[in-house]
Amino acid sequence: MNSRNSRNSDQNAPEQPEQREPQDHRTGRAYDLVLFGATGFVGALTAEYLAAHAPAGCRWALAGRDPAKLERLRERLTALDPRCAELPLLRADAADPRAVRELAAATRVLATTVGPYVHHGAELVAACAESGTDYLDLTGEPEFVDRMYVEHDARARESGARIVHACGFDSVPADLGAYFTVRQLPEGVPLTVDGFLRSHASFSGGTLASALGAFGRGPQTLAAARERRLHEPRTLGRRARGPVGAPRYSRETGTWALPLPTLDPRVVARSAAALERYGPDFRYRHYASVRHLPIAAAGAGAVGATVALAQIPAVRRWLGGLWEPGRGPDAERRARSWFTVRFVGEGGGRRVFTEVSGGDPGYGETAKMLGESALSLAYDRLPATSGQVTTAVAMGDALLERLQKAGIRFRVVDERAV
Repeated sequence: MNSRNSRNSDQNAPEQPEQREPQDHRTGRAYDLVLFGATGFVGALTAEYLAAHAPAGCRWALAGRDPAKLERLRERLTALDPRCAELPLLRADAADPRAVRELAAATRVLATTVGPYVHHGAELVAACAESGTDYLDLTGEPEFVDRMYVEHDARARESGARIVHACGFDSVPADLGAYFTVRQLPEGVPLTVDGFLRSHASFSGGTLASALGAFGRGPQTLAAARERRLHEPRTLGRRARGPVGAPRYSRETGTWALPLPTLDPRVVARSAAALERYGPDFRYRHYASVRHLPIAAAGAGAVGATVALAQIPAVRRWLGGLWEPGRGPDAERRARSWFTVRFVGEGGGRRVFTEVSGGDPGYGETAKMLGESALSLAYDRLPATSGQVTTAVAMGDALLERLQKAGIRFRVVDERAV
């Protein structure tokens, strides 16, 4: 790992309620935050977000395997903010254990956009767990999350590291949206929450590669889930579930609801298992919300066909080659993109309708979510937790407040007795 033009200045951490004291063993590190994979499509957007929103005195750096690309990115950032001319550049390859260990040991928080994570993420998680460095990523890959839990949760708990997966559109809107919804409902009673997603957006080559890789690793994903269940402690006296629902017409939203077999329900269920505020018996289901039945049927068929084709390695490689990794929709198209997740929560004789909404989900808002999550871990006083944790468990109210201030809307639409 090589560093250029390092700058050191006093931190100017924002004061927020319910904040956590910093970990003493990390105070002497060179950086507060390192962004790894900064030259990729989402990585560069995240770098731009941090350049615009990192507080004065934040000691942050860009990291990746190509020095020339890092230099070009720094030039772009300097055009936005002249102070970025001194931004440190760190060279590291995800496949080089020594460089990755040096990278993790140099910073308090390490955020990575380098996927597919099942191929490129394990060394970085291991290094962060060993050195007590907080780790964030954008994965939506259940196999990777379960493998990292089995292999590194225990060590991260010992070292004080917080390993936080899925800090982008997978799965912040679902996780914090369910958290926000639960806060509107009575305490100490069984609760159910259903999330209904609508969006208008495009995707990048990296997203396509990750999705195809996950679709094609069904047996490995099931094996990782089974192994995790053997290691994961049971929640005594409470139950938290994230089952895949059945297709149905949702009277609550006036749309057809198609189950989304994504990481989101598992993340929400793990938040519920860790936090008593979700009640003694909690269930979350996650759906795509489609207004017209023919479109719903066509969408379900397209997803099914893609999953089936992804089982054939040659076809999977061909599909992955249709969109080059590192590329994505242009700024004009991203500006037209949007998402909403409508939540229906019920329990204790109350029903509440809430909504999380924002702009371009896969890129602009994902960069915002990752950037604010990293800044929250770096600066906010958070609950004392460690190991593999979710965004709701690790950052909860602090991240919710940050995202609201950053323009992602969390609101109560309606509430009533039932």
